[in-house]
Amino acid sequence: MPMLLLKKKKVVNSLLTITIVFSVYFFVFAASPVASQNSKIYYVSPTGNNSNPGTRDKPWATPGYACRQLKPGDTLIILGGKYHLSQYPDDILMPPSGTENAWVTIKGEEGNRPVLAGSENLLTAIDISGKSYIRIENLEITSDNGAQFRDGIEALGGPVNHIILKNLYIHHIDEMGINIGDANDLQIINCSITYCGFGSIGGPAGKHGGWRNVVIRHCYLAYAGHYYQGGPGPSIYERPDGFGIEPSTGPIEISYTVSEHNRGDGLDSKAENTHIYNCIVANNKCDGVKLWGSGSKVENTLIYGRGDGDTQTTPWSPIVISTEKSNAKFEIVSVTVDDFVGNNYIMHAQYDHPEIPITLTIKNSIFCGRGPDSPIFLSASVKLALENNLFYFPKSPFVLAYGDKTYDPSQISQLGSGNIYGNPLFVSPAFGTVGDYHLKPESPAIDVGASTVPNFDLDGGKRPVGSGYDIGAYEYGSKPGEITPPPVSLPPSPTQTRPSPTVSPVSVTPSTPTSPTPSPAATVSSFPTLAVVVLVVVAAAAAIFFLKTRGEKYQPPAKETPPAISSETFKYCPFCGAPVKPGDIYCTNCGRKLK
Repeated sequence: MPMLLLKKKKVVNSLLTITIVFSVYFFVFAASPVASQNSKIYYVSPTGNNSNPGTRDKPWATPGYACRQLKPGDTLIILGGKYHLSQYPDDILMPPSGTENAWVTIKGEEGNRPVLAGSENLLTAIDISGKSYIRIENLEITSDNGAQFRDGIEALGGPVNHIILKNLYIHHIDEMGINIGDANDLQIINCSITYCGFGSIGGPAGKHGGWRNVVIRHCYLAYAGHYYQGGPGPSIYERPDGFGIEPSTGPIEISYTVSEHNRGDGLDSKAENTHIYNCIVANNKCDGVKLWGSGSKVENTLIYGRGDGDTQTTPWSPIVISTEKSNAKFEIVSVTVDDFVGNNYIMHAQYDHPEIPITLTIKNSIFCGRGPDSPIFLSASVKLALENNLFYFPKSPFVLAYGDKTYDPSQISQLGSGNIYGNPLFVSPAFGTVGDYHLKPESPAIDVGASTVPNFDLDGGKRPVGSGYDIGAYEYGSKPGEITPPPVSLPPSPTQTRPSPTVSPVSVTPSTPTSPTPSPAATVSSFPTLAVVVLVVVAAAAAIFFLKTRGEKYQPPAKETPPAISSETFKYCPFCGAPVKPGDIYCTNCGRKLK
């Protein structure tokens, strides 16, 4: 090969190498959310001082002060210990908003969850009103030894957007555990919220669409109203719910969640497009599940124990559907309902609005009313689709009242195909205590269900087992956790990997304190994006110009072709520095999108 051509080749290779290097840098780092930020990690400790720089070795002293020092992209780690919150507004954590590419993160120390303990009737521990792109995790929020303390987390002063609340333990609060009026893209993941006087999760009527694109997953919502101002309650609030929100645009997903022993309703949603699935709603004093918004569905869910062990006649029901919206649509699919109280409807639809037409589909579900006179009531305005359901009302003269007509056990098949009557034979039904609503091997619900239902049951076991699908929330003979359903399509923020479908109360025992290795505050800085772009363009243009004008006869070997950027490029998360696997789309530590 002529010497001149070899020299041209070397120059071209050098220029192409420069182009590749800067292109990779640009796409992986400069174009990443960290590019325009000097993201820092700060620390706060009960033994710190607010005059410190906030490093691991010299932390700040109070979370309220520390939050006010944060900027988009920053992370605040609250070290283990107890933080006493009493002064308004200084002690309230009020973080700034992050941005789409630079979330603000506040989290408790790994393995040593800190406690935020409120007193002096403080409004809230954390106020995120009007804020966006915030992640809060691994914190315990409670009253300071029974002192008056109102809300755990609050957002009533403006709508919140793109918020993740994860691994929180909120308990013994006088008012709401989480109190939010307007939210768009809110995720509440793996949280235990118990003994809150006014309810675990909820809020007042919103002014900007209420709750939209919300996911509540793997949470434990219990004993609302069983604590108030240092005592066992009841609180002054009449019906504290596990979950209860006012009219909202939706959609709302509530999944893999237990809501039990609340002095109000288990799950009460006035949002459109509420989807409740793989949940247990048990032993709540008032209604079990209450739906108001069109497009709502309850699926693979167990509802039992209305009254929480009290047989006194009440106006409440395990399932309530009530709406003022004409032609709204609702679905109940693969649900198991068991009730002991009696003298009221086990379910009613449009009882309060009999003139407003709706469409209701009830499929593959079990309704068992053990108390006297406890049938189902459906207004004549309900357009009903009833398919493959099992009914059992041994102390009621009829099973269902549909408008002015009643249906006894011998007539229930007239309302649709596959509807049957008989004792479902649960393993261990209960009232006020934990029940086992799996089916015994001789249950009439086995192999006679509808096939147009999810291919997994409440345990995450595979459906069908045997010759057909079983009626109700459980499939006889299935193995828990066999199937993990695909993630839902909402919300648009960084999503979590869907947990196992098996429902169990969230573990909330504080971890054993550990002594973490001290490390300085981390600073992540980046080369200016504009400079990178200029260098990339110049290098690419030079290489192309040289090839066009001097090296037309030279074709570089295939191995020198610039490689495509792939997930292999990511070895560490550019936002939090945690290691990530090739092919990961989201960081498993901070939840942010990697590509």
